[in-house]
Amino acid sequence: MLDHEGYPSMSTFKLIDGSEPTLQAPDIARLRQAISGDLILPDDPGYDQARRVWNGMVDKRPAAVFYCAESSDVVTAVNFARSQGFLVAVRGGGHNVAGSSVCDGGLVIDVSRMKRIEVDPIRRVARAEAGLNLGEFDAATQVHGLATTMGVNADTGIAGLTLGGGFGKLGRKHGLSCDNLVAVEIVTADGRLLTANAAENADLFWGIRGGGGNFGIVTTFEYKLHPVGPLLIAGSMLYRYEEAREAMRFYRAFSSGAPDELSLDAALVTAPSGERFFSISACYIGPLDEGQQIIQPLREYGTPVERRIAPVPYLQVQSAGDSLFPRGRRYYWKAQFMREITDQAIDTMLAAYMTAPSESLLVLQQVGGAISRVPMDGTPYANRDALYDCFPISIWDNPSDDETHIRWARDLWDAMRPFSTGGVYANNLGEEGTDRVLAAYGENYTRLAALKNKYDPTNFFRLNQNIKPAT
Repeated sequence: MLDHEGYPSMSTFKLIDGSEPTLQAPDIARLRQAISGDLILPDDPGYDQARRVWNGMVDKRPAAVFYCAESSDVVTAVNFARSQGFLVAVRGGGHNVAGSSVCDGGLVIDVSRMKRIEVDPIRRVARAEAGLNLGEFDAATQVHGLATTMGVNADTGIAGLTLGGGFGKLGRKHGLSCDNLVAVEIVTADGRLLTANAAENADLFWGIRGGGGNFGIVTTFEYKLHPVGPLLIAGSMLYRYEEAREAMRFYRAFSSGAPDELSLDAALVTAPSGERFFSISACYIGPLDEGQQIIQPLREYGTPVERRIAPVPYLQVQSAGDSLFPRGRRYYWKAQFMREITDQAIDTMLAAYMTAPSESLLVLQQVGGAISRVPMDGTPYANRDALYDCFPISIWDNPSDDETHIRWARDLWDAMRPFSTGGVYANNLGEEGTDRVLAAYGENYTRLAALKNKYDPTNFFRLNQNIKPAT
């Protein structure tokens, strides 16, 4: 059994009132007749597939999975779960590292089959249902040469990504996913389907732009789009580990002076052979000739063992990391923000990575730029002054290796703590306790708690980076 910084144990969840969850035959028949989607129960052939999520560490057994086909199905599922006192998990892409989109003994409200999208290339707006993953969203918008900030793994759901903030290659130029949100349709805990935007239910609209799934189930997102691609200058440079210290110093200097159009990430990585390397990846959001010039110092630096920077389709950039993070493997990470990369921080990372289990990474994801120019209280996302997100990622397959991989990631996180701002990206949180949720929202937490009181006073939506109702 893992502690509060790992994953929930397999003990069966109970109903909110403490009794065991049950679904009666009349309820099942009525629900199946009432919804356009599917209701999957433990005895159904597709149950084992229906309860799986991206992280193979997560092995939970819900009482039922509601596959919603439209917003009215979500309303039906919410009303039923509330009236019966069921614990509820909400699932879009199922990509949350802690597996909070599924639960033992409760009901999973799944919107992953809601995949309609309409792109208006004149207004540069996309109206997208919550079941889309970012690969599907990007493919639809790129038909028109448009995009907005999305994440870095094509099968990540747009819903969870956006509700928690939303990092991506376009972030430094165009802001977070939530910064590009124009409006939503959302089902609240009392079963209402509301529109929220800057003019209508504006307080709720503020709350969902980084406040996670605490205030309801968003069924439709409307985003502003930007001209992007179809080709971008992008790729990576790979350096031997003995050159990593100087390469990390170069990365620090080059990234600190980068224009908004340039996104620079870095990672300590291990090859299948066991050899360790340092990688710098770059993506320029702008004209190809301009990008070639801006990235030239990276091309000319050091003696890399591999150079892969060239004009690349935006869709390929967005899916470049997919092979590293397939569904079903076991994953653990723990993240924190940094404002600078000091020499001491570099030495700490290099020393700690020498003990990394095979296939594990230490990632530095660059933020800043346009993200930093939104006021701290403009959305719930409070860590606008961060310049890097630093997090070790453990990847493995054998459950007997859980303790080794989790312990390494936690030890490295602890070692990097002196160099952290103390903040954290909500979408990178596992089951880490209230203090870490506070670290994600900072001074915005009080306002979020008051909003929770208004829209979800019973904490119906609590399997998330939870904001508890104010008392």
